[in-house]
Amino acid sequence: MADFYAVLGVPRDASDDDIKKAYRRLAMQWHPDRNGGARDAEEKFKEITEAYDVLRDPQKRAAFDRYGEAGLRGGGPAYEHVDLSEALNIFMRDFGGFGDLFGAAAGGRGRSGPRSGTDIKVPLTLTLTEVATGVEKTVTMKVLEACDKCEGSGAEPGTKPQTCGTCSGTGEVRRAQRSFFGQFVSVAPCPTCAGEGVVVASPCKKCRGEGRVRAERTLKIQVPAGVATGQYMTLRGVGNVGPRGGTRGDVLAVFEVEDDERFDRDGEDLFCEALVTYPQLVFGADIRVPGVTGELSLRVPAGTQSGTVFHLRGRGLPRVNASGTGDLHVKVQLWTPQSVDDEEKAMIESLAALQGQAPPQREKGFWSKMKEALGA
Repeated sequence: MADFYAVLGVPRDASDDDIKKAYRRLAMQWHPDRNGGARDAEEKFKEITEAYDVLRDPQKRAAFDRYGEAGLRGGGPAYEHVDLSEALNIFMRDFGGFGDLFGAAAGGRGRSGPRSGTDIKVPLTLTLTEVATGVEKTVTMKVLEACDKCEGSGAEPGTKPQTCGTCSGTGEVRRAQRSFFGQFVSVAPCPTCAGEGVVVASPCKKCRGEGRVRAERTLKIQVPAGVATGQYMTLRGVGNVGPRGGTRGDVLAVFEVEDDERFDRDGEDLFCEALVTYPQLVFGADIRVPGVTGELSLRVPAGTQSGTVFHLRGRGLPRVNASGTGDLHVKVQLWTPQSVDDEEKAMIESLAALQGQAPPQREKGFWSKMKEALGA
């Protein structure tokens, strides 16, 4: 399992600025354009970019800190390692200006091509029982699909997109400037084709040149056991299709766990209360307590004090994408009736007379006895 902090050479408490600076330095060193496309440099560049992409995102970083790389998978196929294209896109997105320092001699990598589609955020409401076992959810969502008339090209059938005359199909325009420090090359998306490298002279009448239309799509999402409110799972390549042949975006399934009046939750542990009668505390009893997937049996020993907490190991919630299960903590509380009949009242009065009105005194501890002996 990769340690993304070690990959970037930063401590686990590194600030966002420290992470960004470390990635910038390493990316400049291992960028494929600076290493003649060497395979080892390419692999190193992908590795450091993946580490940066995780640690720069607060939610991804929190999941990684708690569960390691397994916390990013969200139940299996939700997390994938970045490929070279994604790594270059991440680098150009956040450090496009630094890529210009390579200069025209480095050759560079054109940014031409269709744009990727946008992501879709889908809220998923779950019960605590569903969290305990995991569940498959089916959602219906509005998406942008490839136009069936032009097959996603955006051009009217019988015509084709034409190479952009402004950028000659590269999707970018470069401007060289000289300064005291030498020549700098600035790169910007082509204003004519918006970085796609082609223009559509005869737009498709159905999609108006977008290459995509609105549609409805049904998606099945396998939710892993143990998730919590605010966590999310990324489903790669099932979001909106990009304009004019662009790749699909992702679907982000965001979890919202409903409150369960039986329990309080702290991570994988659950807490609840069980009401017991005075005879049950005095003589002991087997009682039924709530469990997340069904009632459980709890043995209350004789002489148990009200407020005692019992720990039922492994009866809590599963750890998400990891082995092990949390515990169920049951606090027994004395139940006091709000009203009693004459017979019950007489019995309670008799018990009170036997025990006296003052509560029993706790046994004195060692230091209390020592103070009495010293006359303190």
